[in-house]
Amino acid sequence: MKKKKDEITIRSSAAEYLTYVASVGNQQDSIEMRYEDENIWLTQKMMATLYDVSTNTINYHIKKIFKDSELQEDSVIRKFRITAADGKSYSTNHYSLEMIIAVGFKVNSERAVQFRKWVNQIAKDYTIKGWVMDDERLKRGTYLTEKYFDEQLERIREIRAS
Repeated sequence: MKKKKDEITIRSSAAEYLTYVASVGNQQDSIEMRYEDENIWLTQKMMATLYDVSTNTINYHIKKIFKDSELQEDSVIRKFRITAADGKSYSTNHYSLEMIIAVGFKVNSERAVQFRKWVNQIAKDYTIKGWVMDDERLKRGTYLTEKYFDEQLERIREIRAS
């Protein structure tokens, strides 16, 4: 079954990286989202691939987000070393999930629209129900430890006891 261009597939992995593949069908368009310190980090180039826009567009929106004081640079940028196609290692700016989401609300592309629809559904569910649950992730158990479930049960106990 052929995937639509704007779908994104998540490959489950126990490695240090979450690997997301933009389903245009080739390895050049895959995005390795770095997962570290309970956050997801992308470069501008990775965000451009994710939202199917140019790196210049991503850069423009990041600068505007900082100019408008929507986010602060020191809290959403972190340098990581990456190995480029030439085999050399470079220290490169990566942007946190907060920035990835903020950029998703600024860019104008089919993928960004799909992303905003998904976020709006999450916000709607949270506003109406007071909670949101990622059923598929819970079923797979990917990246969830016993501590995660213990924390959830403790929160439920606290709510019920109040």
